[in-house]
Amino acid sequence: MDKFTYKNRVDITALKAKMEKFSYKKHSHEEYALGVTLNGVQKYNLDGVSQASYKNGVMLFNPEQLHDGESGCNDESLDYVMLYIKPELFLEALGKKDIVKFSSSIVYNEKLKQDIINLSSAILFEKDESLCSELLLNITDNFSTNDFILDYKKENLIVKKAKEMIYYELDDVLNIDEIAKELNLSKFQFIRMFKANTGITPYQFFLNCKLIHAKIYLEHTKDIYATVVEYGFTDLSHFNRHFKRVYGVTAYEYIQSLV
Repeated sequence: MDKFTYKNRVDITALKAKMEKFSYKKHSHEEYALGVTLNGVQKYNLDGVSQASYKNGVMLFNPEQLHDGESGCNDESLDYVMLYIKPELFLEALGKKDIVKFSSSIVYNEKLKQDIINLSSAILFEKDESLCSELLLNITDNFSTNDFILDYKKENLIVKKAKEMIYYELDDVLNIDEIAKELNLSKFQFIRMFKANTGITPYQFFLNCKLIHAKIYLEHTKDIYATVVEYGFTDLSHFNRHFKRVYGVTAYEYIQSLV
């Protein structure tokens, strides 16, 4: 049986997951994500490269890093914990000002593994926020400058402008024709360029951004129907179908787990 439990504390979301048949659709998160494979094998494509995290593997995801996910072992369940840490909080704990990226996506480090498990448990069991902050510092103390690379990547200006235009349409229907016209491209030139630069189509990017912002809105309001209206989903069924493909639970199950 697939089971996903989420809890929030000090701007960090902890997830404890057990899955057998579930698979994540291609998506990304706005946060840094750090996780530990407790049992089984987690297989996923990260920026188009196949990865496999075995028992005790520590998974490291950068913000907006595209990935999917599934259990890689048919005869046992995949159990793991994951922390989603807002970039500004993670960088503050690291003592960094500039955006950095993990230089490795999977490591096997006993102390880092245990520190992630400790903070996950503290959040899931709703321990004091001061303790959670100290446990976050324990995690970041595992990293040195060599574990990161500075993010100096210059984004294609056309793609950057396209993303900005898509952000403005999150509560509406994506109009690729209008965006392409504004960028002085044909519709198909635009789709091809966007996918070549980001790894996903404009519609996939639009839907992923819509879900990220809808989840944040849902966390603050606890109002599912207001979220459906605010972000232009056809109805609750439409919202839940997309939400579950990325987060493993329905919107209602998600807010119930946060209570």
